Amino acid sequence: MIRLALILIGLASSGFADMVVPVRTLPAQTLISAGDIALRDGAMPGGVSDPSQIIGKEARIALFAGRPIRLTDVGAPAIVERNQILSLIYNRGGLVIATEGRALDRAGAGELIRVMNIASRSTVSARIGADGAAYVSQ
Repeated sequence: MIRLALILIGLASSGFADMVVPVRTLPAQTLISAGDIALRDGAMPGGVSDPSQIIGKEARIALFAGRPIRLTDVGAPAIVERNQILSLIYNRGGLVIATEGRALDRAGAGELIRVMNIASRSTVSARIGADGAAYVSQ
């Protein structure tokens, strides 16, 4: 009876939006291409409906075939790996301090991660630049 009600509700609602789904299971850290996804009828809160929003992005988690993809499931391709040594830069009001840091997370350009200052062993939050350096804002 519940199944029949759900079918009738589905028929009564006019024009479900398309949602993007993977055509095969994509492991985490896979770069998504146009051949990896397809459009399927349906709707899901937070689901992606425009393939251009995720093509060229990296899967943050495993994406299973036929299941809707959410924007939170993908991100910029990682340019910094966990435990990678990188430049840690503080730039404020003409003062520039640069040192080495160790990335405590994996991240792409523009993402905020934790970085350990190797000299002081303190941990700060820094935004990864397109050049792969970590920029401390405060």
